[in-house]
Amino acid sequence: MSDRADRWWLVAGGLFLLLSLLIGASIGPAGPDSWRVPLALFDRLPIVGIDSGVTDAQWNIVWQIRMPRVVLGALVGGMLSIAGASYQGVFRNPLVDPYLLGAASGAGLGATLALTIGRASSATWPVDPVPATAFVFAVGTVLVTYLVGASFGGNRSGITLVLAGVAVVSFTTAIQTFVLQRNLDVVREVFQWILGRLSGATWGDVRLVVPYVAVSCIVLILFRRKLDVLRVGDEEASTLGMSVPRTRMTIVVAATLGTAAVVSVSGLIGFVGLVVPHTIRLMAGASYRRVVPLSLLFGAGFLVLADVPGRMLTNPAETPIGVVTAFIGAPFFIFLLRTRQIAR
Repeated sequence: MSDRADRWWLVAGGLFLLLSLLIGASIGPAGPDSWRVPLALFDRLPIVGIDSGVTDAQWNIVWQIRMPRVVLGALVGGMLSIAGASYQGVFRNPLVDPYLLGAASGAGLGATLALTIGRASSATWPVDPVPATAFVFAVGTVLVTYLVGASFGGNRSGITLVLAGVAVVSFTTAIQTFVLQRNLDVVREVFQWILGRLSGATWGDVRLVVPYVAVSCIVLILFRRKLDVLRVGDEEASTLGMSVPRTRMTIVVAATLGTAAVVSVSGLIGFVGLVVPHTIRLMAGASYRRVVPLSLLFGAGFLVLADVPGRMLTNPAETPIGVVTAFIGAPFFIFLLRTRQIAR
């Protein structure tokens, strides 16, 4: 497809994300009327003067409660989507997602241990122990998976690395189950974390994950053309001058760091990194030159919109966003399987 078509798709993705952010910031159980929020946002711009009718107290609800949640949702959705697209490309398998090598199971184990052991002394921690431990365990689990896979030829075959991921995920899940069985008092908290949540998000959470997401996304976007080369196979890519093991490791490390960062603050949100890249392929084609950046934009907007029903369905309580994405993603994925439209 032409460069002009690429630009139009990027513009469409940017507009979709912007619209999603406005909708996400405008809807909530408390605060100003939804139609006033865009006016209030424009009113805060130095070159625009609009009387939105939003009081200072209402604006604090928008800026301090809704906006961190919306921005964090965009970061999480965009990162999971671009990581999913990159994983699917590097392993040449459209059924994999960002949690393939154990980032989710490692983060879940880390959060479980933090909630079980570290909560009592959390006041003495310089940071919240749950996201910190979840991040460390997520990265550590993927590292173990990569070392195990590489020792059995994973550098030469992505299949070996995938199988190593299955084994390590099963092992970490077993440890998590063992810990929970002996600490039933934290089961509810762990369950809520596993289902994923954006409620309670702060600007501190946003600042915490932005550096990781930025670095990861930049690396993955720079390597998007190499993902197209990997589509022809490892041997063919090597004959074209590509160092396949180095390229695979770079992409996996970048995707893992970003995924571990967002999962540590949002919990486990499924189907985003699986469904969004497939949707992009169906709409815009299978080239990763286009799939990777569009997955970032549309994935960010998708998760922001998916968070809206969770706030409103069981008001004043909230439906975990992981449940909402599963309700949306699972039927869509079944549809893809049914119609044989999964694109490689």
